Amino acid sequence: MTSRDFFRKLFSRWVWVNILAMALVVIALITGVKYGLNAYTHHGEAILVPNFRGMNIEEARKLMNSYGVNIEVSDSGRNKTLPADCILLQNPVGGSHVKSGRTVYVTINSLSSPMVAIPDIIDNSSLREAEAKLRSLGFTLLSPKYVEGEKDWIYGIICRGKNLSTGEKVATDVPIALVVGSGTYEDDEQLDFVGADGGDTPGSQDDFEIVTEPEDGLPGSTVNIAE
Repeated sequence: MTSRDFFRKLFSRWVWVNILAMALVVIALITGVKYGLNAYTHHGEAILVPNFRGMNIEEARKLMNSYGVNIEVSDSGRNKTLPADCILLQNPVGGSHVKSGRTVYVTINSLSSPMVAIPDIIDNSSLREAEAKLRSLGFTLLSPKYVEGEKDWIYGIICRGKNLSTGEKVATDVPIALVVGSGTYEDDEQLDFVGADGGDTPGSQDDFEIVTEPEDGLPGSTVNIAE
């Protein structure tokens, strides 16, 4: 191929048409990606999240749905001073900015107290450790019930006259009492030992006498032996 043929093909109309078509495709892709991402991420939008604490969950849903923001219940708690189904906590917090289509997660107030499993503290914990664990879980504690045993050692848990076991679920607003060792023990057997002096000394031995047979018609002699 001569140089004339090369330049003639290079500057032919079809070559430039193909180059222009490829350039248009690249520009269209770049533009589409840019505006597509902006539309997907709602670039430039900022919706202020109100403080929902104390608001009924349905009222909060209606308010945020009008802005295209979802509200989802992620957990429940218990506050006796507030009505049921009102919002206790939220994430993101009030005052934050979110975009349309996002979700705000809330914790609502339950009509009844949550059920929480009894931790592994029976015969496995001291009084101080057990009280700290139970209070951190939200349990209400009564005065301990003391029994014979190792001092301040946990021997059981009582709730409304029933003995609870590890893993059993109980409402946190129901008071429970710990069964704790008092540090005293009852003697089952008492052994009395009488010593030589009449005392209770183990291993001691009383005095005793050995009486011999009489010899030659004489009265028998007596030998006293003492330890």
